[in-house]
Amino acid sequence: MRYDLVIRNGHCILPWGEYQTDIGVISGRIASLDVPGDADAGEVIDAKGLHVLPGLIDAHVHLRDPGKPEVESIPTGTKAAVLGGLTTVFDMPNTSPAITTDEMARWKQEYASAESWTDFAFYIGATRDNTPRLGQLEQMDGICAVKVFAGSSTGDLMIEDDAGLEAVMRHGHRRVAYHSEDEYRLQARKGMFSSGQPCSMHMVWRDEECAFLGTRRLMALARKTGRPAHILHTSTAEELHYLQGYRDIATVEVLVNHLTQVAPDCYDQLGSLAVMNPPIRDRRHYEAAWKAVADGTIDVVSSDHAPHSLEAKARPWPDCPAGLTGIQTIVPVMLSHVSAGRLSLGRLADLMASGPARVYGLQAKGRIAAGYDADFTIVDMKARQTITNDRIVTPAGWTPFDGMEIIGWPVMTIIRGQIVMRDDTVCGEPRGQLARFTP
Repeated sequence: MRYDLVIRNGHCILPWGEYQTDIGVISGRIASLDVPGDADAGEVIDAKGLHVLPGLIDAHVHLRDPGKPEVESIPTGTKAAVLGGLTTVFDMPNTSPAITTDEMARWKQEYASAESWTDFAFYIGATRDNTPRLGQLEQMDGICAVKVFAGSSTGDLMIEDDAGLEAVMRHGHRRVAYHSEDEYRLQARKGMFSSGQPCSMHMVWRDEECAFLGTRRLMALARKTGRPAHILHTSTAEELHYLQGYRDIATVEVLVNHLTQVAPDCYDQLGSLAVMNPPIRDRRHYEAAWKAVADGTIDVVSSDHAPHSLEAKARPWPDCPAGLTGIQTIVPVMLSHVSAGRLSLGRLADLMASGPARVYGLQAKGRIAAGYDADFTIVDMKARQTITNDRIVTPAGWTPFDGMEIIGWPVMTIIRGQIVMRDDTVCGEPRGQLARFTP
């Protein structure tokens, strides 16, 4: 048997544990996990001293395409992704125009298939107008889920009332992803604050009850309709504890920021560059998030990469936009947490590979196993690097982790058997394909 690619001598993170073995790839798929020493191969990678993870996935990014290429686009954002060790990304629909119709979904399918460096999926945004068609829209190629903004959005992407939310849940059957802050509480509290107040007021305005109330309402409706729910960027200790009672109907995402940054320090150090929705909160919630990683409550860790220009972020709070960059830095930051002993490489692979595949019904990705796509994130856990703004290829050009020292670094990104990044250098041309999902 002749292999197109063989990865030898790596410490491989397999579904059943970490093993040193040799992986063989044929036609973009994993063909063997025990390649003979004398096997013929078109290319051989010696991964001695390195760890081979299943291709890591960022299931929550905003690539601003169409709309703001000066801030981010599918070509620039997915290039940042492969530099950061990611093999697949899931893009959000709140672009300009939004991805809410058959026409816009077809445009994104064609554009991403030509311009994406990673394999690619995208959300369809729920609106009051498209609710009756969501069951058909969620079946289109490359659609990972329906996304509902139950709070903190603009225009027709907002569905904040129970009747509207229930209607969405009754159209279609795949898991629905939610931004779950309660819009009524947000608006009721907005008048308490004024322009120019400290950025730390962001977590006071969008307080714990704002998030917890939104999640309680969504769980009641999910239970009523039987529609599975995915709670995005869960940010409070209260939600994480509460959601343990809904594991039959709900899955849970937490962001790398809520596992890394702590208020009020982040606002003191970064000002508006720490402003995101839901907010970064105090140490009690940070510790609850890590406890939820340890006990299995968390299914997915994502970046919520949502870039804005430095000019826009420089506006006084609350006039500055909420959102941070993260697609290029999530893997290094999480590897550094592994080095610090907060989780294992196996748990990281669960949270950023098999977890997203399980939650969204992603086919043939998420683990190193025969027949699966040959997607790999190869990392050097001894490498020491520093994240800096000048490394960031997103046009916005900044990261909230500027100056952070990292132990553990992605050194190679492989997608369907093709090396797309090696030693911080992008290789070849964009070859991304639309990801496939269980109907």
